[in-house]
Amino acid sequence: MKKDLSVPVPGRVISLDAFRGLTMFLLVAEGAGLYEALQRPEFSGTILGWLAVQFSHHPWNGLRFWDLVQPFFMFIVGVAMPFSLGKRRERGDSEGKILAHVLYRSFVLFWLGVILHCGYNGKLVFELWNVLTQLSFTYLVAYLLMRYRPSTQIGASAALLLITEALYRLWSVPGFDQPFVKDHNFGSYVDMLLMGKLNPGGGWVAFNCVPTACHTIWGVLAGQVLRNRHEAMTKVKKLLLPGLILIVAGYAMDPITPIIKRIATSSFTVVTGGWCLVVLAAMYWLVDMKGYRRWCWFGVIVGMNSIFIYLFNNTVGPQWMNGFLRIFTEGFLGGLGPATVDLTNAAVSLAVSWYLCYWLYKHKILFKI
Repeated sequence: MKKDLSVPVPGRVISLDAFRGLTMFLLVAEGAGLYEALQRPEFSGTILGWLAVQFSHHPWNGLRFWDLVQPFFMFIVGVAMPFSLGKRRERGDSEGKILAHVLYRSFVLFWLGVILHCGYNGKLVFELWNVLTQLSFTYLVAYLLMRYRPSTQIGASAALLLITEALYRLWSVPGFDQPFVKDHNFGSYVDMLLMGKLNPGGGWVAFNCVPTACHTIWGVLAGQVLRNRHEAMTKVKKLLLPGLILIVAGYAMDPITPIIKRIATSSFTVVTGGWCLVVLAAMYWLVDMKGYRRWCWFGVIVGMNSIFIYLFNNTVGPQWMNGFLRIFTEGFLGGLGPATVDLTNAAVSLAVSWYLCYWLYKHKILFKI
């Protein structure tokens, strides 16, 4: 008998499942080519053109909706940790066994990220810009800190931001001594040291894993709030108030430290961390408190196999499936113009990806690390 995902499971935070699933759905849509299709000149000046801008990364100093998705992803991992690791403790796993699991998961995430870059390049490379390689670090750091009291975790996250700020501002190696200039900052120096090259054209840096570890740490703190026995409205307030404070603080920092996702400046980390908390608070209020759960199943199904569908839509999806489906969308709709074909093909690819997740859910197949 199929489980009804709209019915709450005792002890389970449905809003977290929904948040994870919707975030993954947005990432899957990228792999399906939806946002690229929206960027066609035919849609310029329309609502679709506006969406195309919001679903692309800001070129440098600024913040768009798409810049929030990776912080959401890393934050949600942190939120889930008190629940998943708590279950392991409840079933009797020793701390040593749990640590071994965390180390194994970090190791696998790191190399999956590296392997994806080989797929992107079509050859063997060693590149560390993928979210999975960065998550392997933030996940481990968050685990090592989660055994301490919240004040210690908050202090450690503040220290990471201060260290990041200091290194970018004080680094004096010629050519890499301009804190907030693309390819001429401390993060770029670290990339040259680790990989012998800079990110081609994008300005992304692997050092982002250090400041964005705050997202996963703050996720752990949020998960601990949701897991405690406080009243539901108290939990909402404990998430919402710090979130609003971080948003205001992050935007206020921008004249001094610009909000730049590509090098995860401290202001970017603070403001996006605030949005993570606010969205989680809103989801918890809407889904777990008010009971609006029936819509959640659509995203929850994707979130149940999050790592699998992320890998699928960064390999098989764009490299084979999208092109295969285009044979049919172009064959049937080619007379309507390339913009219609691109948009339809992306929608069909996205639907197929979602159905794949549904099929796995229906057959109780879960891919976990």
